[in-house]
Amino acid sequence: MRTNHPHSVNEGMSEKPLWTALVLTTTFLIAEVIGGILTNSLALISDAAHMFTDAAALAVSLIAIRIGRRAADSLRTFGYYRFEILAAAFNAVLLFLVAMYILYEAYQRINNPPEIQSGTMLIVATLGLIINLVSMRLLVGGKDNSLNVKGAYLEVWSDMLGSVGVIAGAVIIRYTSWAWVDSAIAVLIGLWVLPRTWTLLKESLNVLLEGVPEQLNFLEVKKAIEEIDCVVSIHDLHVWAITSGKASLTAHVVTELAIPNQQALLRKIRDAIADQFDIHHCTIQMETEPCEDAGEHGYGEK
Repeated sequence: MRTNHPHSVNEGMSEKPLWTALVLTTTFLIAEVIGGILTNSLALISDAAHMFTDAAALAVSLIAIRIGRRAADSLRTFGYYRFEILAAAFNAVLLFLVAMYILYEAYQRINNPPEIQSGTMLIVATLGLIINLVSMRLLVGGKDNSLNVKGAYLEVWSDMLGSVGVIAGAVIIRYTSWAWVDSAIAVLIGLWVLPRTWTLLKESLNVLLEGVPEQLNFLEVKKAIEEIDCVVSIHDLHVWAITSGKASLTAHVVTELAIPNQQALLRKIRDAIADQFDIHHCTIQMETEPCEDAGEHGYGEK
């Protein structure tokens, strides 16, 4: 059995880039809300809501690192990894409500657009773009080693596009006086946020409902075990995730009656699961005949 598998998805992750990006993002988030109110720009407020998603993603990453380091105990035998998913689900619901409010407010303004101070709007949006670029530079080094950091990086990257949209809107309003452009850009940003919000909520619910991780194919996992020599059938197979990037597996494996080395077969099954599907936490029950309730939980025999 392998003993070098990772026990924490957050081991060795540096917190300093995340803290720096969080402070920069949160500070400018407040400034952007104030700027949006002073300039009557819904696009700025919408971009601030989008930037809130960046701050939330960064905060969740930091909290997940800290709490994820806590050891498992007699009450939480899997540890505290699931906290990340609970926070992500809460974040998704909050983002959905914010996006719906922005769309409603934009609809109200289309027929009666307020006067927009495009000069101040342009300055604030440009500063926002600079903050996004700095945050992306801080996070780019860790995005390939951590799902948390990668998620935060993608949030900042998408918000950078929102800042570019607000800058374009400010320029158009300044030279054409088309105030409705502000509401149109706010709608586009809101529509940009909604699909990502739905994806985040769907992925979070899948983990909370102990569904099969999206990157894994349940039938392929089952087939890989069945194809191993001396394996007769498999039942009560369950594959789920404790948190993102940390899949677990349990199964009852029926073997041939005469096996020269059952421990060697068990090691072979574990190695196949680890090599092919990157699942390092698994519990295999070896049997010479299916148990009475085989097929009642999970997929039955082949």
